Amino acid sequence: MGGNKGLLMGEKNEFGCFYKNGEHMRRVYNLLSVPTILVLFASCAGGGGSVKNVDTANIAAVQRKVDAFAEVSLTASIDHLTEKEKQMLPILFRAAQIMDDLFWRESFGNKDSLLSSLPNDAYRAFAEINYGPWERLNGNEPFIEGYGDKPLGAGFYPTDMSKEEFEAFRDGAKESQYTVIVRDEKGGLKSVPYHVYFSSQIQEAASLLEEASGFAEDEGLKNYLLKRAEALRTDEYLTSDLVWMDMKSNRIDVVIGPIENYEDKLFGCKAAHESFILLKDMEWTRRLAHYATLLPALQRTLPVEEKYKSEQPGSDSDLGAYDVVFYAGDCNAGSKTIAINLPNDPKVHVEKGSRKLQLKNAMRYKFDKIVVPIAELLIVPAQRQHVTFDAFFENTMFHEVAHGLGIKQTITGKGDVQSSLKETYSAMEEGKADILGIYMVEQMVKMGELKDHDLMDNYVTFMAGIFRSVRFGAASAHGKANMVRFHYFQNMGAFTRNAEGFYEVNAEKMSEAVSSLSRDILVLQGNGDYDGARKMLTEQGVVDDLLQSDLGRINSANIPIDLRYKQGPEQLGLRPYVK
Repeated sequence: MGGNKGLLMGEKNEFGCFYKNGEHMRRVYNLLSVPTILVLFASCAGGGGSVKNVDTANIAAVQRKVDAFAEVSLTASIDHLTEKEKQMLPILFRAAQIMDDLFWRESFGNKDSLLSSLPNDAYRAFAEINYGPWERLNGNEPFIEGYGDKPLGAGFYPTDMSKEEFEAFRDGAKESQYTVIVRDEKGGLKSVPYHVYFSSQIQEAASLLEEASGFAEDEGLKNYLLKRAEALRTDEYLTSDLVWMDMKSNRIDVVIGPIENYEDKLFGCKAAHESFILLKDMEWTRRLAHYATLLPALQRTLPVEEKYKSEQPGSDSDLGAYDVVFYAGDCNAGSKTIAINLPNDPKVHVEKGSRKLQLKNAMRYKFDKIVVPIAELLIVPAQRQHVTFDAFFENTMFHEVAHGLGIKQTITGKGDVQSSLKETYSAMEEGKADILGIYMVEQMVKMGELKDHDLMDNYVTFMAGIFRSVRFGAASAHGKANMVRFHYFQNMGAFTRNAEGFYEVNAEKMSEAVSSLSRDILVLQGNGDYDGARKMLTEQGVVDDLLQSDLGRINSANIPIDLRYKQGPEQLGLRPYVK
């Protein structure tokens, strides 16, 4: 979250647009049976439909889909906060909710028209999980009959716009992350800045950030809230990103605005709105701060020729541990991130580095409710003791560190890596971060930074985590990256599967596979090798029959695929915001 996605410009899809191949990614597996539902009329993105003649079996099937997302109360202790900080939180919750409303418009259209057309709480709950009628963790298949394929451009472009029309459109702002493309009065295309298109909601959100700044006792946080309000009103985010990186002593943090480009599967240009509200764990953050100073040394250890690691990562990057108390918009759709790597603007990376935010309470929820049950089902009994929360935390933390490693500009004169890899970039970048995260743990052990450390904990926990992420499907860059890694490990003998269907990790071969895959991805990125990246994803980013059968075992065991949250001021014992 990795994975984006300024603070928000999208390291995962941040600078320059790329063109997708126009084919809608189809489902890779069936999480649960899709119910047959009769609708009054067909519709597309933003359209409405009234569901009727829904029998008990259909309702039960949708309820099973809802239940596949374990509901947890998103909470944390606020005893360490001052009274003013406690007063600030409900204001931030309200601002975050506006980002949620904007994302509904970007993802689907009219939220109220969709929810009011649905027959019961199960359908409404599943639509709210997915921010529309398309099942995000099932290849964006419509779960309501009558809705066709989700438009690749979501709500960022006219649904009747062709790529040729967009390419012929002469407008310097058309490729901006912060414009919506609409039809003008003559039926042509025009670009409208976010702060104009969403004017009333943006103005309200900015005013709320300014109101919250009045309760900020930390000067860094106060300055950031004011600069972020200005950014929302102008769509100029660089200054607020830099100010955000300068915050060090704040106990409350908020990520807010248009950030990641995942929702735009047509060109990968447009950033979607989202927000996280976070409480910093000051003690754990101090423990993690040391790792940020090691980024240059970690870059030098990468298993590639010098030319593929010639760039220097920012020395002012930092790691922090947080409890997240609110997800809104893009980050709340489908699977929930457990770590953030921001800002995504490469200009900030050069000047300030980046910040890796580890969401400890969200990690613990996912580890307990998903990773542990998967391990008990698929990992050989003798290795299950190696599935630990500490290893899960480390693997996730170093995944975020790894986003800052490697190079951002190709060595072949093709420009930046993202533009060169086009639609393959997000999956390749997430794959790089995943595999280099494990490689970094190995290096930290060799450097003596992780003492008395059993790498088998990281390897086996990583293996169990692959099954968790593969369930996200091909519509997720994380899911696609994990499919590639599963088959790569399989081919190198990093694991074996016995007759009982249990997986066993071979530590020596796992280490070899980690180094080899790290090298392959870094070289593909450094060369800007689009054809090579596409070949890797096409050949290995698939779910074969054996993997499908094991995913079926997970589903049959009713192991949650992800989480959904009860969240808001009430979960913290606070009153909702009242203007």
